[in-house]
Amino acid sequence: MSRSVRQPLDRRGPLRVMFITTSMPVGGAETLLVNLIRRLDRTRFSPELCCTKERGPLGEELAQEIPTFEHLLTGKYDLRVLPRMVELFRLRKIDAVVTVGAGDKMFWGRLAAYLAGVPVIASAIHSTGWPDSINWLNRRLTGITDRFIGVADPHGKHLVEVEGFPPAKVVVIRNGIDTARFRPNPDARRKLRRELQIAETAPVCGIVAALRPEKDHCLFVAAAAKVLETCPEARFLIVGDGPERPAIEAKCRELNVERQVILTGSRSDIPELLAACDLFALTSKNEASPVSILEAMSVELPIVAPRVGSIPQAVDEGVSGLLYPASDLAAVSEAMRALLSSPERMRQMGKEARDKAIRYGSLETMVSGYESLIESVYAAKYPESAATRPQTGYAGNPASTA
Repeated sequence: MSRSVRQPLDRRGPLRVMFITTSMPVGGAETLLVNLIRRLDRTRFSPELCCTKERGPLGEELAQEIPTFEHLLTGKYDLRVLPRMVELFRLRKIDAVVTVGAGDKMFWGRLAAYLAGVPVIASAIHSTGWPDSINWLNRRLTGITDRFIGVADPHGKHLVEVEGFPPAKVVVIRNGIDTARFRPNPDARRKLRRELQIAETAPVCGIVAALRPEKDHCLFVAAAAKVLETCPEARFLIVGDGPERPAIEAKCRELNVERQVILTGSRSDIPELLAACDLFALTSKNEASPVSILEAMSVELPIVAPRVGSIPQAVDEGVSGLLYPASDLAAVSEAMRALLSSPERMRQMGKEARDKAIRYGSLETMVSGYESLIESVYAAKYPESAATRPQTGYAGNPASTA
């Protein structure tokens, strides 16, 4: 579709926005995308989803609500993905493409959008290392990309100073969560504990994250084993699924904690599962701005997390949680033990955590940021629109929340 036949924003109707990702397992970035898609103003935007591989559990959910496409990429060197995507964008008359994460989807999604004449091309990056490290091939497409989206202020600086993206093309839109949905729920707590056969009085620590290498669930299991030496009644929940599941199960067997560490698999009732916990611990090797931490904070859970990315901005040390050096088994296990053995301290930190989540990670602000970004880039290319909204990029950009 030629760019020349596009209508100005005030005459275009809802902009068709295609989000590109690999798959949609239960994970922080994927849940974030679900919330974003569901909250976009349907009078201004018509969202669609393209999974280059399979849809995954959350993709199946969205397929009931919006046009969803899958299996465009059959393998790493499947060059036919490009004509498939170009044809899809043209047939669907897509106005904006937003790639989510790095890798193949970021490269093919942007290149296909450019060849299909899509006016708005943006890339949302969710971490500062694998799986969101930017290779040289993806950097080659910087010129055709309108915006690179960071998820926190330090992440925006990383995209400029480390990844080398032009400051004018980098914006920061903080991750946001639905604090009305993620809140303490005593009924759900009782119900889930009965389902999982956990005593009402047992201290429970949970982690919600796709079972991928960078999340380092084996460190979580090892820390759990150490905590159980002095707190045998404690229980530990691992919520999510992914390629690391066999290794995690093997670690549980090795440390003889199969009964105390429960792998729930993919679940759609994350707010209820969090409500069944007393503490949330993250063991990632790297992060930018993990959504799972904000969700747990919103449910009044204190946090134990590595001191990486924007986590120190979200979690106030000693107030709403305890931070530790990434990959430090002794430090993370001691932090978990200290809190799980002190119910009153956990309750107080949990209340502080929810207050901070409400101030720090608003879903409405995040959605508004994406809406403004897409409309402003589109309108700048069709200046006849009366709805043009200036957006200047990372440095000094009020819309970026930087």
